[in-house]
Amino acid sequence: MTVWLLTGLGLAILLLAGDALVKGAVNLALRLGVPALIVGLTIVAFGTSAPELLISVEAVLADAPGIALGNVVGSNTANVLLVLGVPALLTGLATRECDTRKSYVVMLAASVLFIALAFTGAFTWWSGLILLGALALVLGENFVEARAHHADHAAAEEVEELEGADPEMPWWKIVLFLAIGLVGLPLGANLLIDNASEIARMYGVSETVIGLTLIALGTSLPELATTVMAGFRKQADVALGNVIGSNMFNLLAIIGITSLIGDVPVTREFLTLDLWVMLGASLALVPFVLLRRNLTRLWGVVLTAAYVAYVLVLLN
Repeated sequence: MTVWLLTGLGLAILLLAGDALVKGAVNLALRLGVPALIVGLTIVAFGTSAPELLISVEAVLADAPGIALGNVVGSNTANVLLVLGVPALLTGLATRECDTRKSYVVMLAASVLFIALAFTGAFTWWSGLILLGALALVLGENFVEARAHHADHAAAEEVEELEGADPEMPWWKIVLFLAIGLVGLPLGANLLIDNASEIARMYGVSETVIGLTLIALGTSLPELATTVMAGFRKQADVALGNVIGSNMFNLLAIIGITSLIGDVPVTREFLTLDLWVMLGASLALVPFVLLRRNLTRLWGVVLTAAYVAYVLVLLN
């Protein structure tokens, strides 16, 4: 029982520390005169992925690389099937009105690149450089487009749109948020990895399966909360954009950086099942993104049931 409590504590610390780091970094950057547009495309994007990144790095350092890869692949699968499936099940999502086609195609391309590199047998330093190079191209393209889009917006409006921004935040609070984030992230990651590995040993399952299920589901909770709220607010574009952006960052940034720290071997199970489930889940969005169909409650049932079935297959 203690090991489960410590795992949950580690996850909670990670999520809270990640949120604190984003708030502190965003407001520090704004105070130092960094444009809100650049802050949004870099600090917020990387900051919200900080828990997953710390988990993957800690897993490699702790000689549990299966958790690192399982976390990314499992999170991407959960993001589509569960994080979009649950809000669709509750409220339905009017995805017909969303135009996320370009981002979605980039996400699919990132998925194909990721799978191709996985078939080399391991993510090594050169794989990491390729993934991070692709990420740099994506961020550069986004920056050019966003700058053109925001050309007519006042700076104050950009700041208001920025996640975690508070122009009135005092310096002591900025420093406190940064301290919580920088101390809490490695502490939470260490707690989570150590105890998740112990759970794997207790129940006789692999660390990879723990990464694909328990840890992936835990790190997808913030995305799930965001999409459920977006569903109730009839903001389908927020829900869809959140999932597509998160998946792209998971593939390119997290494994890209982690593989520079240490090699991430790819087991046969990933090559025969998990990577293809991840790609299949991503392709399941074709009707809702490219064909502009609505993600109805019926489709919510299908996606959520598919995720439950996948987890049951992993645990058996």
